[in-house]
Amino acid sequence: MTTQRPDLTAHGSETPPARGRGMVLAAATLGFGVINLDVSVVNVAVKPIAVTLGGGVSGVQWVIDAYTLVFAALILSAGALGDRSGHKRLLMAGFAMFTLASAACGLVPAIGELIAARAVQGAGAAALGASSLALINHTYPDTAGRARAISVWTAGGAATLAAGPLIGGLLIATVGWRSIFFINLPLGALGWWLTRGHATETPATPGRGADLPGQAAAIIALTALAGATIETGSAGGRLPLVVGGYALAVAAGAAFIAIEHAREHPMLPLSLFRVRAFSTATCAGLLVNLVFFGLIFAFSLFLQDQQGLSPLATGLAFLPVTILIVGSNLVAGRILPARGTRAVAWAGALLMGAGCLAMLGLLAVRVGPLVPALIAGLALTGVGIGLVVTAVTAALLGSVAPAQSGIASGAFTAFRQTGSVLGVALFGTLLASLRPPVGLEVTFAIGAGLVAVVAALGHAAGGPQER
Repeated sequence: MTTQRPDLTAHGSETPPARGRGMVLAAATLGFGVINLDVSVVNVAVKPIAVTLGGGVSGVQWVIDAYTLVFAALILSAGALGDRSGHKRLLMAGFAMFTLASAACGLVPAIGELIAARAVQGAGAAALGASSLALINHTYPDTAGRARAISVWTAGGAATLAAGPLIGGLLIATVGWRSIFFINLPLGALGWWLTRGHATETPATPGRGADLPGQAAAIIALTALAGATIETGSAGGRLPLVVGGYALAVAAGAAFIAIEHAREHPMLPLSLFRVRAFSTATCAGLLVNLVFFGLIFAFSLFLQDQQGLSPLATGLAFLPVTILIVGSNLVAGRILPARGTRAVAWAGALLMGAGCLAMLGLLAVRVGPLVPALIAGLALTGVGIGLVVTAVTAALLGSVAPAQSGIASGAFTAFRQTGSVLGVALFGTLLASLRPPVGLEVTFAIGAGLVAVVAALGHAAGGPQER
């Protein structure tokens, strides 16, 4: 008599004992947590960084986008590397790279060096993101235990994402902006130690080699697209360079598609996009992140540059939206079985759009206390984002076979991070090129328009079986 999932992986590799599993879960959650912390904590430091190191709006755009761009470009290759060489080894390498890069970020003397260190941080984040969930899957072979572990892992990431702006504001107010990077040092060291001492190595999966040509094309396409968009706001005599950047992005994107189509083991199987629910969910995830992280970046600059708020006050202003995103994620998980992905995605898109339009109207009429009203509008947008992301994630995972869930999740993460890159690049460029408050008004209007596209995609992702 056999059981479906014994305390061995399919390849015969032993999993840790019960106490060791808890330590592995703590390490994996720390890995996911520091990734999300650095996504949100830097947003409240944009003005202090610009004042200290220079670079203007485009400089701080690159500080944020260098991290998310490299993260997005490398996440799929990192997953393949972990499958081939072991996810314990990859998680330890990710912690080491992320921690050392964080120390470099806190010590750099100029904006260029900070951007370079943030790019190395992004590479470490890709390793952490790809290996932490895979290691949980290996460590918890039973379905119930794995579900509980994933809920802890998800909650840890959501908590650090929510706490990031407040933590950043407190650190900047008391110690200075460099401390937002130094906080990663003890967290990274603890994660590395827990992984080394308690995790067991995952078995190697043959046949998944590195896709170096595809990886190079992806990096070139994303970097050229983000760079051209960022520099558009201050192009001046560099207009030919901006046009060339967009042309290079298109050429590299076409090359990436051709490379992935020709490879036997591509890092992004293009056949997945023939599944309507998968393709619409990934596009919706990209647009949601584009709107949200673009708005967060623009709103942070608005609060600090035009409203005179401190980094701490800015962090407090973002606290409601991040808490409500976590809450709406949990609510969506409870109502999805009864309502279906289509209804939840539509409800979320409606709330997102209402929040964007409310903020646009508030800027136009300027009646009453503006900042608290805008924070309420942004919070409404956050509630919608939590619903949409949960719904389209469920649609995406339900659209592929279990054997493809890992590559599908990696693709979804890559598309969402690409949206974050483009959101900061686009909305930051609008703020730099348009006079206040027109730049912020245009970002809200574009956000509302993109949310309408998200609503259409959410409808398509639900499928005909949805009510």
